[in-house]
Order: sequence, then structure tokens, then C-alpha cells
Amino acid sequence: MEGVNQDRTAGTPRRLPVQKRSVVRFERLLDACAELLDEVGYAALTTKEVARRAEVPIGTLYQFFSDREGLIGALAARNLESFLERVADRLEREAPDGISGVVEVTVDEFVAMRRTITGFGVVDFGAVGQDHILQPPLDNNTAVAGRLRALTASLTGAPDNAELEIAVRVALECADGVLQLAFRTDPQGDPQLIAECKHVLNSYLNDRIRLLATSQRER
Repeated sequence: MEGVNQDRTAGTPRRLPVQKRSVVRFERLLDACAELLDEVGYAALTTKEVARRAEVPIGTLYQFFSDREGLIGALAARNLESFLERVADRLEREAPDGISGVVEVTVDEFVAMRRTITGFGVVDFGAVGQDHILQPPLDNNTAVAGRLRALTASLTGAPDNAELEIAVRVALECADGVLQLAFRTDPQGDPQLIAECKHVLNSYLNDRIRLLATSQRER
């Protein structure tokens, strides 16, 4: 097909756009998907309505995505890339000190996206019942933890190893639970619960990274 490359990896689009016209259509489909998620929710989302909203033929949608889940996976992947770029850009600008600075920036950027990015409240880095769409067969939080591990290591001096990945994975699970509670309590995110999320992450990660650094020195 015109302007696309084959990509048969599970959890990714069927084809990725190359030419400018294809890229524009691909992004319009994701934008339309995000808008409809906010309007009708995940359960009522259909590929037909996404194509209609994006003003793209339904056949073009199926050139890129095999089904609705493929579309959701691509939106989640775009959200993750945007989140990581925002975190990295802010960390570079502010150069925060230690794990507390990393936690502050990471949580703040997630909260900002939840408040402002269309569809993010329904599909951030995954969706209900779609727990392995970013990097199958890994679950979504494990995939995100893998992306954050190197960043955490470079900014804290912790060894970039499997133990750090587990620590980041546990931290993500904690953050996921508390932030979901914060946005259930208040559509804009309950400030007290957001602050508690940062407190929990700081306490846990400071302790774990100190132990990892000590273990590394003793080897």
C-alpha cells in the first residue's frame, strides 16, 4: 500500500505510515479515537465511528490497524512517548537533585497529561482489559518500567540492572493505584492524594536505591 511499511509485531499497528499524507491520516485517526473515548467511552468506541470522525475511509483505518484494540494500542504508545518526552525535557531543563526530583517531575507530568490530553483519562498507557498492548507479552506497567529504568539510573546513580527495574515496577504499581484514587475522588486529581503518591514513591525509592547502591559497592 502507498506510504506504509509492514509491521507484524503484536501490539503495534498493522502498518506504520511513511509518507506525509499517510502520517497525517494516521494521526487524525488517533486524534479521533481520543476524542471519542472522552465522549462515548471505551466500550462504545467503534472503528467505523473513528474513521467517520477522522474523515478517513474505513479501509484506510484497516490498512493501519487490524482492529479496535490495535487502534487503542497505538494511542497508548503515542501517549507513552509523549509522556517520556515531557519528563525528559523537564528533567533536562530543571536538573533536579536525586530521586525526589525525578518523582516530582514524573508525577506532575502524568497529572498534567491526565488533566489536559484528550482521551488520556480513558487510555493512558493501556485500557481496561487491554493490559498487554504496549510491548506484548509484557504487561503495560512492566513495559513502562523498562523505559523509565535507564532514566532513573542516569539521574540517581543507581545501577541500571534488573533489581532497579523491579523497584521502578513496584513504584509504578503504587503510583497507578494512588493516582487512580486521586482522579476518582476529584476529576482534576485530588491534591492531597497526589501529594501522598509522591510521598510514598519518595520513601520507597530512596530506600531501595540506597540499598542497590550499597550492594553495588560491595560487589
